[in-house]
Amino acid sequence: MRSAGPARLAYLVSQYPAVRHTFILREALELRRIGLPLHTASVKPPQQSEDGATETETREAGRTFYVKRRGLLNVLGDHAGCLLRRPGRYLAGLFCALQLGGADLKAAVFHLFYFAEAVVLGQWLRRNAVQHVHVHFANSAATAALLVRKIYGIPYSITVHGSDEFYDVRFYRLREKIERASFICCVSSFTRSQVMKETAPEDWAKLEVCPLGVDPQVFTPRVGEPAVFTVACTGGLVFGKGQMTLMAAIAKLRSRGRRARLDLVGDGPARRAMEQEAGRLNIAADVTFHGSINQDRVREILLSASVFVLPSFAEGVPVSLMEAMAMEIPCIGTYAGGIPELIRSGEDGILVSPSDPDALAAAIEELMDNPELRLRLGKAGRRRVAGEYNLTTNVERLASIFERRLQLEPRAAAARAL
Repeated sequence: MRSAGPARLAYLVSQYPAVRHTFILREALELRRIGLPLHTASVKPPQQSEDGATETETREAGRTFYVKRRGLLNVLGDHAGCLLRRPGRYLAGLFCALQLGGADLKAAVFHLFYFAEAVVLGQWLRRNAVQHVHVHFANSAATAALLVRKIYGIPYSITVHGSDEFYDVRFYRLREKIERASFICCVSSFTRSQVMKETAPEDWAKLEVCPLGVDPQVFTPRVGEPAVFTVACTGGLVFGKGQMTLMAAIAKLRSRGRRARLDLVGDGPARRAMEQEAGRLNIAADVTFHGSINQDRVREILLSASVFVLPSFAEGVPVSLMEAMAMEIPCIGTYAGGIPELIRSGEDGILVSPSDPDALAAAIEELMDNPELRLRLGKAGRRRVAGEYNLTTNVERLASIFERRLQLEPRAAAARAL
């Protein structure tokens, strides 16, 4: 039975809405749609794509609290108010931030900024009677949530994605964040295993597996296939996403007289290096760097894809793969992170070893030569997403976790009170 207690929930993200993390926006909107009232807060202002924000992103930005837009005078007022009303907790939060920073001077300075943000955030949470904060990613926003708990006593939980959080667990202070969190949502069993590896067994009861999802009514099957065989890949342009391996595979195909176009969607620090690599491989004419674009444009590019490839070296469970699968685009991924939980190789798509351009080229060539296989894998991929990675189903599961863990009041009554 649900408690009638007046719990109020806020989502906290480092940057919201963000082009690379549209799934958080969809999740928040769906939680509200099913009757779970939700505030949203972001440390940084919203991220704009090169072709501008969608109407939905603009509306959501208008109802989100931005810590870094608070203004110096308001920030000073928040700190003065907190110090006057709770001097012991204020100093305890400051000491905690310095402890988290450790002996590294740069880390200590960053944690002082996180402390400053936490005070501002905590004041906003108190003004809005928020009783629990849920954070996406165990990054700096989760550090702010940890400090909010220390200063204001407002508990928090985290959705841990991977793989970034696992690259440097000491830098992210993952163990401390898990220890002090009320509970943790893991997007896959792989993610849960990595959290378990880094934490004590007494904290394992906090861990919930709750996959992400997409809406099959939004990502609908395309009609027909493009005239030119086209490979699409969406993701940040960082070396860990494996786009260099994908370009090497495209070059190998070309050396065998097989030509394929490549659409790379996303931006990042490795873009220039990747553009240079395309030139070095003599495939620049066949590669289009679309940059950072909004979700409407992403769907347009997916409609022109023959196959979708995500050649990552490490992943949680990529939403970009779910989107392509929902559109019945045959997908190639890697045996990395949680990807094998989404794609069962030979059934819902094809998996290859990460960083292996020969295996990737062979998989692409197999799909080039076999339209029946493309059709079968495309339809199976959509069934997989509709059955196991459906946004509506999985957000309902998430809402049930919130209700059980936080003893939330009935949804209809909570929605009326917001």
